[in-house]
Amino acid sequence: MAQNMNFDLPQDLTEYIGSLDKFIKDTILPLQHSNDNNRFFDHRREHSRTDWDNGGLPRKEWEELLVQARSLADKAGFYRFALPKIYGGQAKPTTNLWMCAIRYHLSSHPIYGGGVSLANDLQNEHSVVGNFPDVLMLHHFGNEEQRQAHIAARLQGRFRATFGLTEPKHGSDATFMETKARPARGEYPPGSGAMVDGFILDGAKKWQTGAHHCTHMIIFARTSGKSGSSRGITAFLVPKGTPGVEVVSYEWTFNMPTDHATIAVNSAFVPRSAVLGEVDAGLAIAQTFVHENRIRQAASSCGAAKFCLDRSIEYARSRNVFGKALADNQAIQFQVVELMTQVEMLRLLILRTGWEMDKIVAECGGQTDKPVAPGGKKPWVEIEKRLSDKVAMCNYWANRLCCQAADRAMQIHGGNGYSRHQPFEHIYRHFRRYRITEGSEEIQMRKIAAYIFGFSGPKRVEFEDQKSKL
Repeated sequence: MAQNMNFDLPQDLTEYIGSLDKFIKDTILPLQHSNDNNRFFDHRREHSRTDWDNGGLPRKEWEELLVQARSLADKAGFYRFALPKIYGGQAKPTTNLWMCAIRYHLSSHPIYGGGVSLANDLQNEHSVVGNFPDVLMLHHFGNEEQRQAHIAARLQGRFRATFGLTEPKHGSDATFMETKARPARGEYPPGSGAMVDGFILDGAKKWQTGAHHCTHMIIFARTSGKSGSSRGITAFLVPKGTPGVEVVSYEWTFNMPTDHATIAVNSAFVPRSAVLGEVDAGLAIAQTFVHENRIRQAASSCGAAKFCLDRSIEYARSRNVFGKALADNQAIQFQVVELMTQVEMLRLLILRTGWEMDKIVAECGGQTDKPVAPGGKKPWVEIEKRLSDKVAMCNYWANRLCCQAADRAMQIHGGNGYSRHQPFEHIYRHFRRYRITEGSEEIQMRKIAAYIFGFSGPKRVEFEDQKSKL
């Protein structure tokens, strides 16, 4: 007898989304609509968010509003959802599936979707259901002292770290980084007169998001090995005020405000206790959460594309031109049909991939409060080996699709769509960045090709075996 296939979301997940909707309606939207806070979301949004006379940084009032919303979400029990229970989260055996469904819902919702609302403003990676790659890095790679010192502080907003992998001359080719660290003895804390073992760092980092208000910087530097080797890179947890670490500039971007800094590191001494994880094995830290980030971003992009298309359909049905509804024109219909077809297919692939990721996590011991043991099976490594191509498919195509949908929405809305009184130009400018960050779409396509043609991934052994028999 054939087994039935069920594509419905689990009932407890739909109920959770329903409770999330109620919280947003009752608590978050009233805050957004009070005290002229809508200036951060309507046609005034870019100017209201940006302190043009302070390097283009985010305005204090804007960031304070986001903190207030996250605090309300945390108090209501939503903000830490994806974290292990030891940190107040609700991590489940199906966390990746749930997060995909939640992020898609928040971005596609007709009232607060598109990633331009206090419930889910993706320009700032802000959401009432949070994403915490830095917490999981500390959880799995930090020592007990680092976990105790920083994780609780992070969740309370007292610890904030930038991610220092990219450099002025190196992005996707991170193994060729030029920032170096060499063993040394130095005075620590500065001015104390105490000499301790540590490292001296020299180099530069770029696109250090959040540098204006961070307390620490996670700086990756080569401690041994040759350029191009993944071995020999170490992660350092560097306090922002460390002598020799300087913010050189903030890079203005397609969508403002900016908090993306370029950092100069000149003979900066850090104690050995600043090492995060193992010396020479720091690149693994950067890869810990990459697949979770990519699949959740794919869900957000797919949801935002749906939002743009739904708004376009509504407008085309109500807008009369030349004596009939704009929606009567096939030139309008066919473009929307193609994009909506892609949304529906991609949504299912995203949910399936999230489900498959959860299966791998379960095989590796599931979502636990304990960090993965040094010799234990690491779920992020297994996902990379067996599922990285599917995650890459979801991510690169969803980000491109969102840009296409936003562009089409502007075209269908005409002059109204081009104006900032509609959200589409903001959506386009923001989501365009995701075709570069989290691994450019070219890098992700190359990864998919490697899996398809057997240069890496599950098919590699099979294809090599076939080749040996020829």
